[in-house]
Amino acid sequence: MIEVDLSKLPFSLLDEAGTARVRDGLDLAYFDTGDVILEAGQPGEGVFIIHKGEVAELDPAEPAARTRIGHYTEGDVFGAISLLNGKSRYRFEAEQETLCYVLQKQTFSALCQHYPAFEAFFRETLAHKTQLLAERRAVDGITMAGFMLARVSECMRAPLVLDAREPLQQAVHTLLAQQADSLLVSAKGGYAMVTKTDLLRALAVEKTPASTPLEALTPTGLVTVTPQQYLFEALVLMTRHQIARVVVMDGEALAGIVELPDVLSYFSSRSYVVGLQIEKAGDLKALAQASRRTPELVRALMAQGVKLRFVMELLAALNARIHHKAFGFGAPDAPTQRCCLVVMGSEGRGEQILKTDQDNALILADDASWPEASAAMQALTRTLVELGYPPCPGNIMVSNPEWVGSVATWQARIERWAEKRDGDSLMKLAIMLDARAVAGNAELARRVRQALYARCADDELLLSYLARAALSFSTPLTLFGSLKKREHGIDIKKGGIFPIVHGVRTMALERRIDAESTFERLEALVADGRLEHRFAEDLGEALALFSELRLRQQLAAPNGQAALANHVVVQSLSSLERDLLREALHIVKEFKARLTHRYHLEYS
Repeated sequence: MIEVDLSKLPFSLLDEAGTARVRDGLDLAYFDTGDVILEAGQPGEGVFIIHKGEVAELDPAEPAARTRIGHYTEGDVFGAISLLNGKSRYRFEAEQETLCYVLQKQTFSALCQHYPAFEAFFRETLAHKTQLLAERRAVDGITMAGFMLARVSECMRAPLVLDAREPLQQAVHTLLAQQADSLLVSAKGGYAMVTKTDLLRALAVEKTPASTPLEALTPTGLVTVTPQQYLFEALVLMTRHQIARVVVMDGEALAGIVELPDVLSYFSSRSYVVGLQIEKAGDLKALAQASRRTPELVRALMAQGVKLRFVMELLAALNARIHHKAFGFGAPDAPTQRCCLVVMGSEGRGEQILKTDQDNALILADDASWPEASAAMQALTRTLVELGYPPCPGNIMVSNPEWVGSVATWQARIERWAEKRDGDSLMKLAIMLDARAVAGNAELARRVRQALYARCADDELLLSYLARAALSFSTPLTLFGSLKKREHGIDIKKGGIFPIVHGVRTMALERRIDAESTFERLEALVADGRLEHRFAEDLGEALALFSELRLRQQLAAPNGQAALANHVVVQSLSSLERDLLREALHIVKEFKARLTHRYHLEYS
């Protein structure tokens, strides 16, 4: 019987009898350099597990320069799809002397029949496979005992409460002033939740007068917990009801509110709730102390297997709070109803996990009078530097007058950028597409975004120019075999993250989609009929995988070597991670082909 490690996916989906059957059914096969192991169009005879050597995956239908589309090395598995589909789509060729374990066709077919999960692994989407990887990591000794024993009372905050007779206008002002998404309405019968969405629907869709009392709305129903309940019960309720907050009631008395970002913060550090410390920070020093805790928060969340998208959402919420507080410290006299601070780039999309360069701008109302704006923005930039956000090398910051202006000024800039269509102008348009309000009057940011849509969404030539940038960097599928050193690794940002982010951003612009994050834009594009659900899901999982690999590099990179964080060495990954990365890059390649077809980039 051949001894081979079967503890990893997909063989870990088998029971003891199944793995014994694999070992009993394995043969050894030797292939010399250049030998064709599996020919395109031919039926497969087995599943290959590489013991030693390297194998190239080739597409004979592609031009010679693009024939090589994948690479397999020690521990990798190939050939299963050819058995399931009846023939191989690609050619597999030994690149050096290679020794493989071969699981014969009859044995593989029998295993698929007796173990549906084993067969499903080879047929499933990237989304399903990444979930399997997360589940495998989650059983590697992570303990949640402390989180399970924490009580709701340890993580609740004081709620915003308004009388039911107050007008809708007052509710809007209260939410803007507090940078909150919801408040409680007090009436004789108790309390009801009113969210930002409720107010938007009433004012913008139903055209309800702003003077209408809150009691006229149909508020969101309450989901409640008690202070004595376990915190994980609150998290379960939030997950079950797809909500971001629960109300804490002590008998008939309102005790507080628990929000999802605080639960996730507590999850990662029982003794230190970062979100609450940010909220309570009364000066710049206290805010800086809270801000410095975010990297360890990220490490703890990742170590405990929290899904990367949730980590992104948590950090986006925390960073928004930090910027809101920083705006108050750096520009204490700002006319908050006449200006709006926006963050852009990955921060604006809510996809920046660790702090990177500042990307921000200021939008002023056309009738705003704030002579001290320039000095205040210089102070804000310095404040953000103190909080750990380095200056932007491209000077895309509020301290640069080119990134400060009235709504009319921003509209004129958008018009100028759209007309020029050069590289710098296209970059600025893309940056503004990701703008997200973090302080001041968010309505001003909405007006600028609407102006951008009005000018650009129907401009087919401009959309083509924008989309072309997604093809700027090659998809590094052909590099798997030559990556040995960190400095020679795959640039995961250029080869994976940017094409997805920018391609989706362009499609969202065309459809005037207001969503800010790439994940939300993908969901909106599915709802709009522009992408199939399965492909959009795979694109999202590919982006999450690339972002996680990059995050791990960022956390491990020595100080002063941040540039290495974008480079992933394939040989340092597990067999399953290599397989997922390879599949994710194939999805990027397909997405680029779709962009090329939709925006006629083959003619440019």
